Amino acid sequence: MDSTKFNDKVQSVIKEPLTAQGVQILQVNLGYRCNMACTHCHVSAGPARSESMPRETVEEVLRVLSDNPIETLDITGGAPELHPHFQMLVTRAKMAGKKVIVRTNLSVLLEKGQEGLPEFYRDHGVDLVASLPCYREENVDAVRGSGAFNKSIRALRVLNRVGFGIGPDGRSITLVYNPRGAFLAPAQRALEADYKRELMCRHQVTFNRLFAFTNMPVGRFREALIRNDNLEIYQEMLASAFNPATLETVMCRSLVSIGWDGRLYDCDFNQALGLGVDRGVPTHISDFDHAALSRRTISVDDHCFGCTAGQGSSCSGAMTLHMAAC
Repeated sequence: MDSTKFNDKVQSVIKEPLTAQGVQILQVNLGYRCNMACTHCHVSAGPARSESMPRETVEEVLRVLSDNPIETLDITGGAPELHPHFQMLVTRAKMAGKKVIVRTNLSVLLEKGQEGLPEFYRDHGVDLVASLPCYREENVDAVRGSGAFNKSIRALRVLNRVGFGIGPDGRSITLVYNPRGAFLAPAQRALEADYKRELMCRHQVTFNRLFAFTNMPVGRFREALIRNDNLEIYQEMLASAFNPATLETVMCRSLVSIGWDGRLYDCDFNQALGLGVDRGVPTHISDFDHAALSRRTISVDDHCFGCTAGQGSSCSGAMTLHMAAC
């Protein structure tokens, strides 16, 4: 592995490179087409993007799920709901006995042709992870475009009506917070309480839990940092906030990310940067080897400080629950 500042920091703590501890989650990026173009999007998704996973690669994903002891299919994009084979993938993964998580921007549920999605999600036992970068309208619209907040609230009300986010017996919906600017996320537990209070009091909306994500210096957010001459400052802030306690549960140790073209990555951020899995293991889903990938050396670079800064930031939110609110 090439030496990087992050790799050197890791080895100063655990005395060896970061390695996988199995593959429990298959995270699949169906493509970069999206009905939104958010300023913090690490894959720079948007309406004009045409990258889309071919049907034969979707079938390879289903084969890998069927043939291997993988517990969870985690579907992302872009807006994965816009992919032509999205519902087929969800349906067949559930038939194979897998947990299915869909990462949604909420507003896509209001797009033409998507009217039945809430009921589809409910009937197929899907868990939703939904981006809502703040509980304040002005802050969400600044990141996601005018009207985005109100669309998200409308979508959340529809999801509540069909049983999402309604107590422990309903289907699970997790909201995701991202900072507006170049700072770390606040403490996840306290921010979740703020979200629950504000969304219920102001909008009569409820949800199960909140994930607090740190913005990675990748994609559009990186471009904004460069425009404002803040990239080096932000990267140094992340590095100085390195928390060794996050290394045990950082997402890449239990996950393999599949790009829209079938290439394998250690996470969706590495995918956005074109940083593939280590050269010593299969690099495409057609050659998937669960045993080899379960013990692979993780490909890292200095953007990885974003996952290990402060309370940590992973696909499952903060990794240590101990930091400007939205």
